[in-house]
Amino acid sequence: MDSYLIQVNGHGDHAPMLDVHLKTNGNSRSMGKVKGRKPRWAVRASEMSKKTFNPVRAIVDSMKVEPNPNKAMISLSLGDPTVFGNLPTNDEVTRAVKEVLDSGRYNGYAPSVGYQSCREAVAAYYNCPEAPLEAQDVILTSGCSQAIELALAVLANPGQNILVPRPGFSLYKTLALSMGIEVKLYNLLPEKAWEIDLNHLESLVDEKTACLIVNNPSNPCGSVFSKSHLQKILAVASRQCVPILADEIYGDMVFADCKCEPIATLSTNVPILSCGGLAKRWLVPGWRMGWILIHDRRDIFGNEIRDGLLRLSQRILGPCTIVQGALERILHRTPPEFYHNTLSILKSNADLCYAALSAIPGLQPVRPAGAMYLMVEIEMEHFPEFENDVEFTERLISEQSVFCLPATCFEYPNFFRVVITVPEEMILEACGRIQEFCEMHYQGAEGAQDLECDK
Repeated sequence: MDSYLIQVNGHGDHAPMLDVHLKTNGNSRSMGKVKGRKPRWAVRASEMSKKTFNPVRAIVDSMKVEPNPNKAMISLSLGDPTVFGNLPTNDEVTRAVKEVLDSGRYNGYAPSVGYQSCREAVAAYYNCPEAPLEAQDVILTSGCSQAIELALAVLANPGQNILVPRPGFSLYKTLALSMGIEVKLYNLLPEKAWEIDLNHLESLVDEKTACLIVNNPSNPCGSVFSKSHLQKILAVASRQCVPILADEIYGDMVFADCKCEPIATLSTNVPILSCGGLAKRWLVPGWRMGWILIHDRRDIFGNEIRDGLLRLSQRILGPCTIVQGALERILHRTPPEFYHNTLSILKSNADLCYAALSAIPGLQPVRPAGAMYLMVEIEMEHFPEFENDVEFTERLISEQSVFCLPATCFEYPNFFRVVITVPEEMILEACGRIQEFCEMHYQGAEGAQDLECDK
């Protein structure tokens, strides 16, 4: 019978060490020899890391072009409203954080789902008779991106699929593929102000469909769905028994002539996880404060989804406690004129940009109704020297030092996205350069045909 002996050997000034031997029938061999292999380094990246792919970064990083050295760079590519300093947050917001920091009361760990008082503040802010909320319905997260990640992780298993808008925010696909979740893209219709192609959407549903992502207002489109269209989306979800992940980070950023209805206020029978945060409306994306609102009035999610979100939130210890401490004041004391002024600037920029680009032959912008973006179609037949939107935007950088994101980043080729948060004079300068670029390369029907023949 085998026996095992652990000997402790100490020598002089050296600390005792465990010297482990295996005794089998009186023969002593080292454990290393028993394993029967020669130790070697074999460190490899995980499968999850290999599946993680950000199409925006992949495309942008491959655009190896230098801007025109004679023209200052104008970047209309990054959805960060703080870049140019023309859209600062409100003084009340910064004062709230400063006072919390000075108090020293929020320097420790918080519950992984957030402080109870902060969850109550978010619930009170969004609560309404059509979609009641309590603190237990709120999960605080490290930005809206983590809210989306947790919502996906709790709703879908590897091998299942989710329904994602095209064009749509690239993070949905990045997160899903890293988790082994299939992505099915449903079409948005530019000729209908980016409404969902409902027939196409419903045709994609199968027994493995875990959730439908609805992004309203939209990144990258700047569109806002009407109440009637949202009701039609809910009808599809209800018929197919598919829960909704609502990305509503731009939910309050709609222009004065439009209204955005939170999708949860329009349905009592479709369970919805609504994701939002401070980043855009309060102009502080770097503060990383987001939330999930659980709308489940028919108790379809039940305790299982709530418990799952709690467990998933425990993978990290929640969002920044300093911002949590200031959250109630930020939500309830930011003056209304701050929101109004921000939206006035965005609406003015959107109108300027839309009007300027509409006048350029070969471009067809789609008028936005909210958020911070505008999508522009490139009539590629009039620019035959360019293969696609990526080449078009590369040359726009190299010749005019204007950087717009090619919409291939959003699974929608032959468009580009413009960010409208930049100062007005920069919008006008950028549109002037885009016009100069298009006039240089535009070919009418005959010219385009001749160029094709020369090829």
